[in-house]
Amino acid sequence: MIRKLIALLLSACTTPQVADTTTSEPEPAPPPVSVRVASYNTTLYQVRAGQLAERLRDTEWDRAVNFAEILQEIRPDIILLNEVDTDMSGEVARRLREDFLAVSQGGREPLDYPYIFLAPSNTGVHTGLDLNQDGRIVTTPGSPAYAEDCHGFGTFEGQYGMLVLSRYPIVQSRTFQHLLWKDMPDPGFPNDPETGEAGGFYPDEVKDILRLSSKSHWDLTLDVAGHPLHLLASHPTPPAFDGPEQRNVHRNTAEVRFWADYLSEGAEGWMVDDEGVRGGMGEGSFVIVGDLNADPHDGTGSGEGSGIVALVNHPRTYQGDPPRSNGAVEASQEQGGVNEEHVGDPAHDTSDWNPRGPGNLRVDYALPSADLTVEDSGVFWPATDEPGRELLGFSDHHAVWVQIRLGQGQD
Repeated sequence: MIRKLIALLLSACTTPQVADTTTSEPEPAPPPVSVRVASYNTTLYQVRAGQLAERLRDTEWDRAVNFAEILQEIRPDIILLNEVDTDMSGEVARRLREDFLAVSQGGREPLDYPYIFLAPSNTGVHTGLDLNQDGRIVTTPGSPAYAEDCHGFGTFEGQYGMLVLSRYPIVQSRTFQHLLWKDMPDPGFPNDPETGEAGGFYPDEVKDILRLSSKSHWDLTLDVAGHPLHLLASHPTPPAFDGPEQRNVHRNTAEVRFWADYLSEGAEGWMVDDEGVRGGMGEGSFVIVGDLNADPHDGTGSGEGSGIVALVNHPRTYQGDPPRSNGAVEASQEQGGVNEEHVGDPAHDTSDWNPRGPGNLRVDYALPSADLTVEDSGVFWPATDEPGRELLGFSDHHAVWVQIRLGQGQD
């Protein structure tokens, strides 16, 4: 039954709405509507296939209860969830929706999401090749060595997947799971660290099959009270955990740059979605959501030439103040370390990586198009003296949200 339900939902998502042409009277414009769109890296992923569904059968599982409490606190109308293992049977989505979000947590008002979207992820999909060039090909799922040779890092197929929950109908979808990296103009393949050959780290047999997206890229069109809104969702690989060739840095730049190209002219020749439809987004309002694993100012993969700089500076994206929190400022000051060397405003940080590694960064996004009115925004990272502080600690990412108004131009 659940599999059939998911199939019906996905079918509805991919069926364009046909206009009624039987009347010559123009339809009145729908009234403006305010909607809250969010992105949250939940870290709900597990270590083996099917384990997340098993864990969610325990309605008192503290991590899932905490996840639901946070969403019930910020109350998004539309949300992308990262690091939710893909389960095409629909059990994971159903349990999150019905057993956690639709049930009051800590006295908070329940949330109802009648619409969902899920689709396969490249994580754990094996290439059959020595992708990381370590001299071995591991084809048995379950180990990091296996994950290193997959289109997207995953010890099993669908690990670290994506899921969208919505109060509004999803009327159309485009997915780019199978788009090849080599098809991108100037793909920026990693150099060979031994010879210095530009783009020479991967042999041709790898370039010929390696997909651009480490999970997938989704363009979902939602009908928000009569207003079309594109949700542009992804979760690029982190620009880390590689070698001197920096293959993951290059991959992250390409994955994030995909959206900048998708919003620009010239994509018709190379962008082909999983249904064979060519071209970028064209006109329309949108919100870019996801753990993009890239900060415009700090950390690996930042700076001139990075995909994230091209995206946040794109003429079609909102150029106002990003979402912020007091808790991020407090954490940066208390933790010190590499955070003290950062150029970006710590109020915009969304990841709490302590001072280890790159420190705290802005890597999670709910970035609207420039034509939308932004009414409010925030990062759920309460300071010590603010409500909700007790909910922190299960994820090293913080939910980010933006309140937008559809039906009126930007103020």
